[in-house]
Amino acid sequence: MFYYFFKNVVLIPLLRWVFRPKVEGLHHLPRNGAAIIAGNHLSFSDHFLMPVMVKRRIRFLGKMEYFTGRGVKGKLIAAFFRGIGAIPVDRSGKEAAQAALDTGLGVLGGGELLGIYPEGTRSHDGRLYKGKVGVAAMALKSGAPVIPCAMIGTFEAQPTGKLLPRLVPIRIRFGEPLDFSRYEGMEDHRAVLRAVTDEIMYAIWRLSEQEYVDAYATEARAALRAVGSPAPAPAAGPGRRDSDVGRSAAA
Repeated sequence: MFYYFFKNVVLIPLLRWVFRPKVEGLHHLPRNGAAIIAGNHLSFSDHFLMPVMVKRRIRFLGKMEYFTGRGVKGKLIAAFFRGIGAIPVDRSGKEAAQAALDTGLGVLGGGELLGIYPEGTRSHDGRLYKGKVGVAAMALKSGAPVIPCAMIGTFEAQPTGKLLPRLVPIRIRFGEPLDFSRYEGMEDHRAVLRAVTDEIMYAIWRLSEQEYVDAYATEARAALRAVGSPAPAPAAGPGRRDSDVGRSAAA
């Protein structure tokens, strides 16, 4: 009850008045039943701009630190994430990945929408980075379709480290559902998980039109901190060769 009050009475009027986001492809989202919404992650603003534009509730997995902060700021952040329906997940320790997988599968098993950022963290430079295979494992184990989503303009509005967002045009694009039933029973094959993840990232890349980097965002950020380490070079696209670019553009 609190979720719908918070969303419909507080967030939607405020965000539509301030950001005036334009949304494309809402018809790709199922009216009922489980589905995974996999999107790029450019800004803290992504957490609320995309969910409030969708009628159905989207459950996101949020790191435990968002819910355990101290002081007024910590309590406000915790209240915000509870308000948007986020689920706390402990990402520390060896069992963190399995805990996130089990929590996500629980959401999908209940017929809900699960939101996930395959990159695993926000992009520090606005580029799209290599996806982690957790999204593929959830898709194959649950049988749920994957809806690619692209946030456009949120990096310019609120890049990492910026407290207050700027008013810039925001677009949200949802793509056609991706069906991976052809891989049923193969969720334990690492090569299959990598191929499925790359297909999801490719769909996000086509929607977002970002520059793609074939490296994990955490590794690229670490490289920037290391003296003399160059940033990863852009690639043709997730799971693509340079020669594929011309063909994909012509498709």
